[in-house]
Amino acid sequence: MNGGGREGDRRDDEVRGARRIPGPRGAVDDLDLEAVPRPVLPPPGGNAPDEAVPEQGAPEADGDVRDVVPEAGAADEPDAVDPDAVDAVDEPCVVDLTDAVDEPDAVDEPDAVDEPEPAMTPATPAAPATSAATPVLSHQVLKALLGAWALSACSAEETAAVEDHLTGCAPCADEALRLRDAVGLLHTDGSLDLDPTLRTRVMDGCLGRRPARIPVPDWATPYDAETARLDALLRDIGDSEWHAPVRLQWFEDERPATRRTTVAGVIGHLMAVDGLVSAALGLDDPLGRVEVPLSPARRTETYWAATRPPATRAVREPWRDLTHELIRTASLGGRNVAERSVSYGDFALPLQDALLDRAFECWVHGTDIAEAVDYPYQPPSAAHLHRMIDLAARLLPAALAGRRSAGLAGPAKELVAPGEPGRSVHLEVEGHGGGDWYIPLDSPAAVGSPRRAVAQVALDGVEFCRLVAGHISPVEAAAGQEGDREAIRDVLFASASLSRL
Repeated sequence: MNGGGREGDRRDDEVRGARRIPGPRGAVDDLDLEAVPRPVLPPPGGNAPDEAVPEQGAPEADGDVRDVVPEAGAADEPDAVDPDAVDAVDEPCVVDLTDAVDEPDAVDEPDAVDEPEPAMTPATPAAPATSAATPVLSHQVLKALLGAWALSACSAEETAAVEDHLTGCAPCADEALRLRDAVGLLHTDGSLDLDPTLRTRVMDGCLGRRPARIPVPDWATPYDAETARLDALLRDIGDSEWHAPVRLQWFEDERPATRRTTVAGVIGHLMAVDGLVSAALGLDDPLGRVEVPLSPARRTETYWAATRPPATRAVREPWRDLTHELIRTASLGGRNVAERSVSYGDFALPLQDALLDRAFECWVHGTDIAEAVDYPYQPPSAAHLHRMIDLAARLLPAALAGRRSAGLAGPAKELVAPGEPGRSVHLEVEGHGGGDWYIPLDSPAAVGSPRRAVAQVALDGVEFCRLVAGHISPVEAAAGQEGDREAIRDVLFASASLSRL
């Protein structure tokens, strides 16, 4: 009985030290793979973890078993049993311990009733054979790691565990493929803005199947395309972004000039200048019936002064309706409408060049708005940009003559008859919409000629347009220069003088 009591005391101590309620399980993201315990297999032939502890009074492991248990051969021979040896065995201890399990007196002991018997922990089953570097994780943990695996955010051990799991779990393998395809959409290097030529390709495809009864003239397509692109930008921005500050830039009196307005103010400026074209076509002036000047800058100032409070999103629809009406009227105007004169106050342009000028200004101010609201905006298509550059190149001889009359350019060095080739500057525009132009230097009536070229200047197509718009200075624009430096300077400053508010 004494041996049974000590065994019960040891079990009571184990129960008191054990946790009765398991602690909270950590989240999957907090799993420390290095701290995951590896399964411990029982040694072959050894005692299982739930085997009873040897009774007190049993011999030590390193003792001689023959001192207690007789040999097998001696058990078969009664004569071999020594009575004195049997008496030497602690027989009452062994018998009494066995009887303690069956006797009701052992249950009556207070120590055996106060605390329940500790639950025997079953032997840990043998884990499947895995590599030493691959952690043993459950299906739920591995499924939760699929997102991190698709983003390549797993550690080397987690990656190995997930990939081992995917080879045998079809649902997780399908989910992993879907997640990997989704991740591919997040890593795009291209712009999310539409290709500027997409609208032209769609319209060409539609008109190829069913031609329009009254097509838009070819010289009006740049204006049609740029107003549509700007309108798409305006549809995408929110109400608050219509009040975003925009800084307009141009060159005036040999110096850069700026004016601050809002997105809505820029659209009002475009609509005010479009009124010059609508007047040439016999349409109503968007500024009303009041007497307004013909100068684009003064018309804009008149519109801004009359708009109190400042314009909002409501200005988009009148401007867009006016652009549609201009394109419709130009398409219905007949064969000679392209040559109809549009007055800008100090100068005049034929309608086909005026609409090309309006397309150029839509793109330039569309870029200003896009920078103000952080919106992707691409240059026009190469064909349309080439036409805009060509218009600026055709306006340069008259701009040079005007600067020479004001004493801002060098004097003419060689006078030639109208229509004859004279000294020229080779303007080489590279890249998008580029080409070669020869600008006559001494007379606007002369003809530029490669054989009479005295200088060459090379610029990128978009950079040249930014120079013409007054967004960069002449010194910053030239990428390559060769020949007469004075002639190059005159051409670059004349290009910047084409800009206006």
